[in-house]
Amino acid sequence: MPISRAQMRKQISSSPAKKKRAKVKKVMKEFKKGKLRSGGSGKKVKNRKQAVAIALSEAGVSKKKRKARRP
Repeated sequence: MPISRAQMRKQISSSPAKKKRAKVKKVMKEFKKGKLRSGGSGKKVKNRKQAVAIALSEAGVSKKKRKARRP
């Protein structure tokens, strides 16, 4: 039995990758607003690379996997 388009969209929209992407987006917005703080010390994050590392860590995505996917 074929799957309808609506069912297919529902499966795609609830995928783990989409949730991870949303988490990274949320953390990067925090960084841009100046509200992102590091875990242990609680200091403000000023470095963009550090913000990316925190975002990927919270989303549960390793940097190696992310780089391997990019062409």
